[in-house]
Amino acid sequence: MDLRASAATTKTWRAGGLEESLGTGSGLARALDSAGPGALVGLLADGVDAVELGDAEVSLRVEREANGLVRVRTTWAGGDVAEQFLPLEAPVGDVVEALHDGSRRLHFRDGAWYEGPASGRAECVLPPLLPEMLGNPAFRADRDLRVAYVAGAMAGGIAGTDLVLAMGEAGMLAYFGAGGLPLEAVEAALTQLAGSGRPFGFNLLHNPVEPGVESRTVDMYLAHGVRDVDASAFMGLTPSVVRYRLHGIHEVDGKVVVPNRLAAKVSRPEVAEPFMRPAPDAMLAELVAQGSLSEAQARMARHVPVAADITAEADSGGHTDRRPLSALIPLFRRLADRVSREQGYGSRVRVGAAGGIGDPWSLAAAFQLGADYVMTGSVNQCTPEAATSDTVKEMLSQAGYADVTEGPAPDMFEIGAQVQVLARGTMYAQRAARLYDLYKGCESLAAIPPAERARVEKQIFLRPIDEVWAETEAYWSARDPREVERALREPRHQMALTFRWYLGMSSRWARVGEGSRKRDYQIWCGPAMGLFNDWVKGSWLEPVEQRGVVTVARALTWGACGALRVQAARTAGIVLPEGVDSLLPARGSAP
Repeated sequence: MDLRASAATTKTWRAGGLEESLGTGSGLARALDSAGPGALVGLLADGVDAVELGDAEVSLRVEREANGLVRVRTTWAGGDVAEQFLPLEAPVGDVVEALHDGSRRLHFRDGAWYEGPASGRAECVLPPLLPEMLGNPAFRADRDLRVAYVAGAMAGGIAGTDLVLAMGEAGMLAYFGAGGLPLEAVEAALTQLAGSGRPFGFNLLHNPVEPGVESRTVDMYLAHGVRDVDASAFMGLTPSVVRYRLHGIHEVDGKVVVPNRLAAKVSRPEVAEPFMRPAPDAMLAELVAQGSLSEAQARMARHVPVAADITAEADSGGHTDRRPLSALIPLFRRLADRVSREQGYGSRVRVGAAGGIGDPWSLAAAFQLGADYVMTGSVNQCTPEAATSDTVKEMLSQAGYADVTEGPAPDMFEIGAQVQVLARGTMYAQRAARLYDLYKGCESLAAIPPAERARVEKQIFLRPIDEVWAETEAYWSARDPREVERALREPRHQMALTFRWYLGMSSRWARVGEGSRKRDYQIWCGPAMGLFNDWVKGSWLEPVEQRGVVTVARALTWGACGALRVQAARTAGIVLPEGVDSLLPARGSAP
């Protein structure tokens, strides 16, 4: 427990000098309830002689005594006083608990673990390690975050305003899942979040079928002053994503300043590299010709990367190449180092980790691999704040590690792109795959064999194909009449739009909890969901109602701190007790 961060005032005496500071903390009493002796003694680390902490409820004074003890005096606002004496170096009783608690300062000497600062030679020293210390400080500073932990965008507004606001309130970042939503719904969320005063970001999902939607989304983000965008599912640079990044670029004292922060979520080095480099000259010239950039801004753009942050997306839910994180992070880091040196950026393009993160060990591994920040996805869909149905959350809470599969992607159906989805309890992947096979094998709806047509109508659409096309035609007539005109000219395009009706509706049925279509639910999910369920099984965090998105983030990050301390002790050659690898969700991580 970080007692200093919980205090409103701090006085520190060191080598005869006094240091005073003011803070915003107002939870010292609560912190003291959770603090063990080690946290109190730990206040005297680094040559500190005495410390006084205080807020409106309580004041605490901790000071060294000449006899090798530590005097702890607690004074409550009502006048009650409590005093105790603690040994400066106390052997640890429960070693497993002490290693897992990142707030405790430990050292190992002569076959035993001691709490507090080491007074002599130690074989291993474990200073406090808190979630606020994980990852790259520059990433946190750029976005005014407490923790380098991000909740990724879940399309269709599943990562909605409640989730984004909760994460921002806790000093973490979440991206609103704008993909697949009407622009009006995205703008309503923008209006709400822009006035919140909390960190937030929005997703920009690549839309190769409707590039105009991508461009209009960027227009909206620029109009509302959105400073953080997560670009996902991009297979290359587009004018829209570059236009967002470079909007408002300027110089201050000879230094190029780019107000808009862009994080590109990618799975392949060949896709990542263009985002790490400056925008191509041809694209800059096009933006200048359009009036989106001035000539001076185009010159400045040649000195900055399109994306200052690259999120390496491994085996995740939704759009994914199912690559291993242990391969992606080292590849991307070396690529970022090389490109940053070549371009002379002065600081390396940052690399984050996403996909497969569902317990403390996997999160700790991401940071050990060198990730500057982590992004979670699947585990957040099973939280009270996620804007999806209770039925979906219950299905996800029962998922195992292997209960996922791949099915056709609704937004990239024609090119055969896949999304990773929940397999347990739903037939979406098989039914959508059957539609794609028919699309590849038939020239039109009329060319579908009668038996297959009857099967589609009875088992998948649950209504005549002609009715589905009529509804689809009405939808596209209102959204983009050019799609209907093309469908009337090209029968295969008509078939694609008709089949995409099912793919689009299947995710909507899941979000709203349409009971009659449960077997058709399209639920984006990666193996991290099963990993998380296994980790919390039998614990206080197993029930869905306990899994607040911030609670999950805190449990994972506090657990990761414990995992990193365990691994540091093991690397030092210390023989550790049984049970040290079982990092159960800590109660102290709950809000």
